This record gives sequence, structure tokens and C-alpha cells, in this order.
Amino acid sequence: MMALYQKKGTVNATELLSRRSRGIRDVGTIIRLNMKVLRALLLQDSRDFIKVKQSKTSKSTIMYENGKIYFENYQKCYSCVHSEPQVLYKLPKRSKLEKFEDALLCQSPLDKTLPSPSDHKPSLIALTANNWLYRLSAETGEELQRVYLSSNHKFRYLGWDVPQEMFYVKSVQNKETSLARQAGITQNTVMHLAIFQVFPLEIVGILEINKKVFGNGVTDVVLSQGVLVVSYSNKSVKLYSFEHTVQRNMTEKLTLGKSSSLLGGKTVGDVPFGIPVNIQITDCPQVLFEASCTNNSIQIGGYPWHYIYTPPHKNDKGTHHICSVKDSTLATNGIQNMNCCSLESDGIFFHPDDSGRIIHVGPTIINVLKILGELNSGLPSKIVKDFFMATHRNNTPTSQVTVTSSGRTVKRRLQQLDDDPDQETFRMVEYEDELDLLAVVVTNGEEGEGRAHIRLHDNQSGQLLRTVDLIEPWDETFRHELFFDKDTIVHIEQKSTNFCCHVYKLRAASN
Repeated sequence: MMALYQKKGTVNATELLSRRSRGIRDVGTIIRLNMKVLRALLLQDSRDFIKVKQSKTSKSTIMYENGKIYFENYQKCYSCVHSEPQVLYKLPKRSKLEKFEDALLCQSPLDKTLPSPSDHKPSLIALTANNWLYRLSAETGEELQRVYLSSNHKFRYLGWDVPQEMFYVKSVQNKETSLARQAGITQNTVMHLAIFQVFPLEIVGILEINKKVFGNGVTDVVLSQGVLVVSYSNKSVKLYSFEHTVQRNMTEKLTLGKSSSLLGGKTVGDVPFGIPVNIQITDCPQVLFEASCTNNSIQIGGYPWHYIYTPPHKNDKGTHHICSVKDSTLATNGIQNMNCCSLESDGIFFHPDDSGRIIHVGPTIINVLKILGELNSGLPSKIVKDFFMATHRNNTPTSQVTVTSSGRTVKRRLQQLDDDPDQETFRMVEYEDELDLLAVVVTNGEEGEGRAHIRLHDNQSGQLLRTVDLIEPWDETFRHELFFDKDTIVHIEQKSTNFCCHVYKLRAASN
């Protein structure tokens, strides 16, 4: 068979849609071309993001995930697929014991054949206050599966380890009481982790984080990129291989709905037995990586592998150090410092597009950085600027001296902050992976009321492509979240104890 002719250059939307209707492209190509069409439409002057008429408020936290808005602690779900959000489902009212403590949206991969048809559909993994784990249909709210975790440990938090197709359920941390200390009773157990695989839902096991094994001062544990990340009160972070830990310490492989000798023949996941601790760690696993850092915050990414951290020293406050994971060598130009005077500290993180780049966000500038280096080179890597984005400000310095009407000279005690709400300021950056766009939220309060707009930049070059104005005021004293998802923008703000959700949809611009 002859390969299809690949015409180089631009192809208009009509031709792309025609090719799709004739089925001459594979699924992956069709999806990419669809996103190319959508991106072109989004950037046209004849299209604009129009705010949906009615914003929705709530007394409880509002959550957005993949085209769905959750209200009333995940009890009510709206779909954003249509021109206006529509109710997908509303769950029956739950008691305080049955309320959802945390939830994750789970979507199966397209390249796998799974045991049950329901496994292929998006589902919501929800953890209840009374230690039940539910798998609900993300489209209808129907209960697909439920697992009882434990009557001995109080589980409260959910977290993803996406590359491993696993999630974990974390218990509350055991605290030593003053009475126990006075009685000489030592509480060695810090917390428990229950780890599950998805597609389909299967239990890997439950392990205990113990002071005798991991040492004193453990403050938190998460599972990420296949490693256990353990934080300590002395500002250090240690990484351990989760796979190696399981291989060495698993006492019995568990199956949900099957009997277990660890439960005396009772069924795994049934009430009141739940899931037993089947990963019994007796010796501390080998430390893969260790670093001391401010706020126990360390990020690993890039290529070759690097990590970003702030050393726990006073002189290093406000700096971000980029070092090689291989030998902890500081990269050339590896100390990044915005030197900004602001209420909110600058943020830095590895780009979510898996390019290995780094995004450094300050109040007046956003730097997108690249790591230049070879895997087996003896030379240190080098950090270079790929591109940057800057605010538009009047660079005339504000006078520190003011003369009053009476002629008295008054000197300012405080200089103007870089993130002063009266000036144009970067607030956050969102990445839309399917359209390959960066959405940058910019605020400006020059006219007395805080306003915000979204600047859409090309992810590869940083070129500004268009600007979207938000109609509602933006008060910096409130907490804000913004989501940019293809043809939808969702802005969630918290006003005191109330929450408000504003939705914008891509439509033809009115003349």
C-alpha cells in the first residue's frame, strides 16, 4: 500500500474536517487535527470568550476537573461541555459520617482492554469520613464499586502517582499526647498509606510509616513518580524506591473481594475487617536521594534529571537552586532569584508539558528556562532563558518624598511592592496541553477596582496570541483559582466563607 501524501504547510479547517469525515487519518492524528482546528478558532478575532449569564455560589468548596464542576462537597456535578453548564447528577444527601473527605477523577487509558465496561468510563474515586472508598460513575454518579479501608486507621487524604497509574490514601498523622509522654509511652506509628492501582481498581497494599524504621521527626509522606517522599522536621527530604520497598516487605498479595490469611480468612475490603497491613517494613529502605531544603519543598524533573530547592539558610531566602540529581552539582546559572519585594513569593516549577523546561513566575516577569546538558558529560549543565513574558508598567520610579499642601515634606517609610494591586501584576500561569497554550492571569487595579485579564501565549515561543478580559472584579485579598480547558475558562474565588464560580465559553463575538 502507498503511504498517504502528507502535504506540507497550512491546511484550512474545512479540509481537515473533510479528511476526518472520510476516515483517512488514524485516531491520534484526528485528535491532533481537531485540536489544531479548535486552536485556530480560539485565536480568531471573530471568536471570544463570553461569560455565562449566571455565576454560581456555594457555602462549600467548589472544584473543577476535566470539564466538570463539583458543588456541595462533590454531591452535585455540572458538565461544561454545553454552551452553559448543565447538571449531570445530584447525589442523595449524606450524613456527616458518610461525607466525602477527598476525591480524585480517574480516566482509563485508550490502549487497554479492561475486565468491565464500566472500567473504561471516567469515574470519581471518593473517600468518606467513615473510611469507605467509593468508585462512582463520573457521568451519572452511579456507584460502581466500594471498598472498606479499615476500622483501625482514620484515612483522610487522596493523592495521585499518575505515571505509575496508582493513587494512595493517606491516614491522619498520629500525634503524641502530653499524657502519653508523661506516662513514658512512645507513639512510633506516624501514619498509614493505602496504595491502589487503577484500570481496574486493585489493592497494592497498606504500609505503616514508623519512627523505628524511618527515624524520628517524620512530618509527612507522599507517593510520587514511583518513590516514597518522606519529609522530616529538620528540613530534610528523603526519597525511597516504592517498588523495591514492596518487593522486599510484602507479606501477602491481596485481592479485593477475596479472603486473606492476614484477616483470618475474612474478605479483603469488607466491613469491619477492611484491608490489612500487608507491607511490613522492618528495616529502613535504601535512600535514593536526600536534600535539606526550606519548607521540605523539592521538585525533580528536566532532562537530564535535575532538582529545584531552596537551601534552609537565611542567606538563601528567595533563591531557587537547580542541581543535577546525579551528583548534586549546581548547574551553571543555576541560582535563580527574582529579587522581588512582594507579599507573595515567586513560584518556580518544571513545565507540565514534559519538555524538561522550567517556569519561573514573578510579579513582573515570567521566565521560561531550559536545561542544557548531556547525560554522561562531566561538565555541569547550564540554565538558559528560552523566552520571557513581562508586564506593561510605567517604569518611572515612585518618589519616596511627598510634599503636602502646607509645604511639609513627608518621606515614605515603605517602598511600593512589586505585586501592588494598583499595578499590572502576574498572578498565575495555566498550561493547556491539548492546545499547547499558556494562559497567564494578569491583574491591574489602576482604576480603583481590581480587574483581571488572561493573556494566551504560544507555549513554544512565548508569543502573545490574544487577550481575554474577565468581567468580574478580582480582589487580591480573596483566594482565586483559574482553569483553562479548551473552549472553557473557569474562575473560582473564595469570598470570606462563600465560594463563587464564573464560567466563560468560546462563542462567536457579537458585533
